[in-house]
Amino acid sequence: MMNRSLIASLKALPEPPDISAAAEKCRDLFAAEGGGALHELARSHPPVQSLLLELASASPYLFALISRNLEFTCQCLTQNPESLMQEIRQQTGKDLRDLADETGVQSILRRAKARAALLVALGDISGYWPVLEAARQLSEMADWLVQEAVRWLIGQEARAGNLVLRTPGDPALSCGYTVLALGKLGAGELNYSSDIDLIVLYAPETAPLGEGADAAKTFIRLTRNLVKLLAGRTRDGYVFRTDLRLRPDPGATQLAISIAAAAQYYLTIGQNWERAAMIRARPIAGDLALGASFLKELQPFIWRKYLDFAAIKDVHAMKRQINAHKGFGGIAVLDHNLKLGRGGIREIEFFIQTQQLIAGGRQPELRKVRTLDALDALARSKWIEERTRRELAEAYVFLRMVEHRIQMQRDEQTHKMPASEAALAVLAAFCGFADTGEFSALLMHHLENVQRHYAALFEETPELTTEKGSLVFVGSEDDPDTLETLRIMGYPDPALVSSQIRQWHAGRFPAMRSEKARERLTEIIPFML
Repeated sequence: MMNRSLIASLKALPEPPDISAAAEKCRDLFAAEGGGALHELARSHPPVQSLLLELASASPYLFALISRNLEFTCQCLTQNPESLMQEIRQQTGKDLRDLADETGVQSILRRAKARAALLVALGDISGYWPVLEAARQLSEMADWLVQEAVRWLIGQEARAGNLVLRTPGDPALSCGYTVLALGKLGAGELNYSSDIDLIVLYAPETAPLGEGADAAKTFIRLTRNLVKLLAGRTRDGYVFRTDLRLRPDPGATQLAISIAAAAQYYLTIGQNWERAAMIRARPIAGDLALGASFLKELQPFIWRKYLDFAAIKDVHAMKRQINAHKGFGGIAVLDHNLKLGRGGIREIEFFIQTQQLIAGGRQPELRKVRTLDALDALARSKWIEERTRRELAEAYVFLRMVEHRIQMQRDEQTHKMPASEAALAVLAAFCGFADTGEFSALLMHHLENVQRHYAALFEETPELTTEKGSLVFVGSEDDPDTLETLRIMGYPDPALVSSQIRQWHAGRFPAMRSEKARERLTEIIPFML
């Protein structure tokens, strides 16, 4: 598609419900300084006019981006998207080179993100990029933005005498510092408006430290500054909300951890939910070879050859924790959570990951990172039926498309469907449906298929409940429903109880440092309480 322009893929979208208000916003856009070229494109290409009307109605965020980037919007529509993305990337690297001002770096990164995000959105909405290709483009964008930030920070540490650059042309090469991505970024399937889950590691024995520099202090400081560069709010917004809480024992460890300490943690007291998380880990910034070497060392932890179904209860407990929240009990359209609710995206992910954990140690062909690849592998290996693969794949693509449109509306990390019929009609049109009823029926169809397949997989798994409610203590955070259950049971400080039990699961005490002990703990805690 390298010679195609985005405008060639555009097709007319359904007329938005509030067409008069949308048309007025477009007239103001065209009348603004620099709006003439976009106006001409809209006059000569009716699908462009249709696109702008839809954005004026459904996406205040994207419409505002267009209004601030009128000339660039025309480039997005008329140039090849892949070539234009490469230009953004190259220009960002040039702009950052030799720049010493942190404020200037923040501005460059944020403006690059805004332009790249606008390009991906237009490519997604137009159909130029299928939704999962758009997700891959978003992931690659995050990769190079994080890498550019790391390179600049390493250069700063070198200028301060804390590091010695082995390869001045690429400060990140062999720097002894690596950034791993987990979750959707790790899988190359990033959401449109998502935080990024990172684990930051360093190798003090090989890092090119300056005279008198301390590895831990240097790399913890670098990580703190990385979060500031990426997540700090400025007048240009932010690059990515950045979450470091999936690192080993986040309540007791620094933001950056030595490779040796991380390996020791995972290989001795790593939990089953962490195995699931590490399936999708990959190095994205800093010393990529160091990150790859660490993940290779971790393969025996991730892929146990003999993982029994009892061990999967911990992973299922995470799912129980996820869907225990108030309002997640049934399937609906209005106000339904497409990620965490019944029949949602998380159920597809856990359906895949639990079976990968059971069989992946003995069947390397199941060790796939991307969702559709993993479903294909499970079907080829006869772990699931072809119909199951097809229905879950179709549901995943549709749910991700709707999720993208929801997040494009206001650049919010939300997965919830609209709460009103009027807002639902706007979203349906944004998703390409002129008939809101047809959109709702198709959404329900996919949610019900996912829920049915997920329930069948876990139909014989014991519930982690008492007659009073849910009691779930795995994962990295307290489960709100569990806290409420503890309160009902008479515990005066539910958060303290939850924290203590989660510390047991984390192996803080010698008796809890074997996997079998922690698996049994999951079963007996409800009776103990």
